[in-house]
Amino acid sequence: MYRILIADDEQKIREVLREYAEYEGHQVAEAVDGMQAVELAKQEDFDIIILDVMMPRLDGFSACKEIRKFKQTPVLMLSARGEEYDKLFGFEIGADDYVVKPFSPKEVLARINAIIKRNKVNDTPAEIVSFEGLEINFTSRDVKIDGVKANLTPKEYDLLFYLVRNKNIALTRNKLLEEVWGYDFFGDDRTIDTHIKMLRNNLGAYRKFIVTLRGMGYKFETEL
Repeated sequence: MYRILIADDEQKIREVLREYAEYEGHQVAEAVDGMQAVELAKQEDFDIIILDVMMPRLDGFSACKEIRKFKQTPVLMLSARGEEYDKLFGFEIGADDYVVKPFSPKEVLARINAIIKRNKVNDTPAEIVSFEGLEINFTSRDVKIDGVKANLTPKEYDLLFYLVRNKNIALTRNKLLEEVWGYDFFGDDRTIDTHIKMLRNNLGAYRKFIVTLRGMGYKFETEL
């Protein structure tokens, strides 16, 4: 059972998603705008937050940025705007997924399950690997660069973790889309390139470990 926050100014959309979520046994809270969503996220813990992009008082993008200041709860964006720029901007500010309206409630629930499964932390001893000054804690989803915690988006964490777990293996862009996003993706190869660029920028000197395979994809290359 998950605790889900649905923020959308359209009552019909909230009702439909609530109906499907509660049918699967989940608990649902609702917000009518971005401001209310941020306040609820401060007061309560949710397994995932669904944010409509176009909302009064505070839009979904701004609400996501505010929530990211104090919590790393997975965020799913909803929008009638399906341009690639909007989708990539959503990922850059920390969203885990982006669904374009009109959508199938069943698809939204499937994506929710995939997101939470990817972000769930098991109660097991910490699994930590290091490559020079780059330290990666798979259990707590922490990345440190020369002892300083890196500020990565959820998707950058997922991408880095998958690359590291498959270190020294050549990975095509299609393989990365399939494994990191977990379903048939709506975009194209440029999405992977954009996320790799952002990830490299955040890794600083240790960007050297992510090697471009021209015409194919990428590889996390290390002698360790």
